[in-house]
Amino acid sequence: MAIEKVILVSVFVLAGLLDVAFAKRFTSQYTEFELPPGWQCALEGTEWVCQSENEERKKEAIIILAAKIRGPQDSLDQYQAYLKGQKTFTLPGGRTQVSEAKYASVKTINDHQWVDALHLASEVPGFYTRYLATVKEDLGVAVTFSVAKDHYSAYQAIFDNIVATLRVFRQKAASGDLALKKKDENLLDDSTFIPDQGVNPDIANQKKKAGGGGLSTSDMMLYGGVGLALLVGLMIAKKKKK
Repeated sequence: MAIEKVILVSVFVLAGLLDVAFAKRFTSQYTEFELPPGWQCALEGTEWVCQSENEERKKEAIIILAAKIRGPQDSLDQYQAYLKGQKTFTLPGGRTQVSEAKYASVKTINDHQWVDALHLASEVPGFYTRYLATVKEDLGVAVTFSVAKDHYSAYQAIFDNIVATLRVFRQKAASGDLALKKKDENLLDDSTFIPDQGVNPDIANQKKKAGGGGLSTSDMMLYGGVGLALLVGLMIAKKKKK
């Protein structure tokens, strides 16, 4: 029993250390949060696009950040009212897509209020999109988390952890360097960038790709770390027994 306890403690300690080691904080001029292991962000026009570095997983999930100088339509009340309703957009070929609004409420994250909402098929068919929108001084800020429907449950806890580390701020000194949407633009429209635009994502294809991708570097390090923790635990237990 003592050996099992030592092994269990060693696993948890090393897993915790690995989590800290892999945590990577992303910071723009107006937001920051901790990225999942193996993810990176790049500026695409006026939006920050964050995805996995694993090519097999890039189309499973995506995070988009956008900001703009506040206009009369930018307030928590108006964001919430907008996200409570259905979103409609036109697909290639002229078909109309209508989203399914799941919820929209005001949530306090790190002492700041955000509108938190979830839609199905609001940006791309077959994708859930979670919206976090807020205002800070003269800025309107939105962060969207889109994930293929088939992978939603696998990414839910990952997105929750990101949201828990989300912070918003206003750097006056960097105002001239900000990549911002126009003042009269709707911050919550067309805010999700999906690679290969104009082509409907094949969710079944993505699932097939993800299943055959093998282990990423972080996966291999994690499993190797757990193995090392077991070895260390056994050595400690043997020493105590002697």
